[in-house]
Amino acid sequence: MRESTITVEGQTTLPRDVRAALGLTSGDRVRYVILDGAVRILKARSVKELRGVIARPDQRPVSLEEMDEAIGAAATERALPER
Repeated sequence: MRESTITVEGQTTLPRDVRAALGLTSGDRVRYVILDGAVRILKARSVKELRGVIARPDQRPVSLEEMDEAIGAAATERALPER
């Protein structure tokens, strides 16, 4: 188990092996996720890095125009009274 000390300003230094495990280098940002009283530290990723994370090999990419059309169709469908 690794630990570090919190300064008066609320700062700490992540231990070297924690930085290595997360692939962190100087200037990187971290994200803290609180789940059920525990905290997970993750390397923050830009939106560009997330491209393809949820890609499905059997599904083609959807264009922004197609997304807009689907959103508009669903909004219209919800706005119509039920028969």
